Amino acid sequence: MRELIIAFGLFLFIEGILYALFPSKMKNMLKKIDTIKDSQLRSGGLIFAVIGFFIIWYLKR
Repeated sequence: MRELIIAFGLFLFIEGILYALFPSKMKNMLKKIDTIKDSQLRSGGLIFAVIGFFIIWYLKR
């Protein structure tokens, strides 16, 4: 459970740094997401989830 909280904290830290350092670029990126098809977002999310799972699996074994 502790590792999950650390991972969530790291996620929030990275997101916060991106918005703090590049606010206008982040706004532009969020506007562009609206033009991407749902199926493309779903596929990309699934790919990143699988990559993340394998990274965690590799580090924990």
